[in-house]
Amino acid sequence: MSRKELKDRISEGLLLLDGAMGTELMARGIKAGTSNDYLNIESPDIILDIHQAYLRAGSDAVLTNTFGANKYALARHGFAQEAERINTAGAETARRAAGQDEYVLGDIGPSGGFLKPLGNLEPAELKEAFAEQARGLLAGGVDGFIVETMTALDEVQIAVEAVKSTCDLPIFASMAFDSAGDDFRTMMGVDIESAVSRLLSLGTDAVGFNCGSASLNQYVELARRYVSAVRAVEAAVPILAEPNAGKPELVEDRAVYKVSPQDFAAAIQQIHSAGVNIIGGCCGTGPKHIEAMAKTLRST
Repeated sequence: MSRKELKDRISEGLLLLDGAMGTELMARGIKAGTSNDYLNIESPDIILDIHQAYLRAGSDAVLTNTFGANKYALARHGFAQEAERINTAGAETARRAAGQDEYVLGDIGPSGGFLKPLGNLEPAELKEAFAEQARGLLAGGVDGFIVETMTALDEVQIAVEAVKSTCDLPIFASMAFDSAGDDFRTMMGVDIESAVSRLLSLGTDAVGFNCGSASLNQYVELARRYVSAVRAVEAAVPILAEPNAGKPELVEDRAVYKVSPQDFAAAIQQIHSAGVNIIGGCCGTGPKHIEAMAKTLRST
């Protein structure tokens, strides 16, 4: 199989991403409070197994296990100095699973802090932290990047600019929205139109949403509004969505997602019909959800 460059591939139509990493780690007995990112060093075979499960389920691309592998998030576990090494190891493991036929996206999540004056993060230092992460992912062999689950416009802009300072590979950018009455906003109050305007102005290769707190029906409505906002500004840019498996329920002090693979796939079909072509799952989704999604979308 002769694989196309990622930038060309996303312009051609449907690209299926994977599902949740954290959900699968918990299913394999990884305890809450563990540094999931350090497992790239400590237990790479577990990460490899999860990537392979998603690829067997039908994913065209897997996200590296590096969502929290910036120095600020890693510092909470004592691994701040290991950031580049952890990112490189994560990318290498994902590349090992994907081979040369499928794609690897370097996953960059939020720092977990706030920029000044709301918090104590300096813009230049945060940019360097994200650039350090990007350099590690590049060394491990990623095909592109996904900056995801962002809630603040200043942080997502810094993350995208940091990646651009290291390479010219494709960048997907995604923010996490919650339902807010009849509207949708991020935790920091960003509405759909403001998010779309900022992300498109940064020259990202795909824009969209992931995670957040919404029911499946609300994710479908979010997709429709998001596509409308993007198309009002830019006719051709690809749009991505990685919804959770609905809203979790609290069971014995644990958040449990009870949406079935079939119900998830049905909602994803509506999201795809709304105009979203880069699609995966976030919290609560596993290989069975991705398999049902892949069968549904590819059959239509």
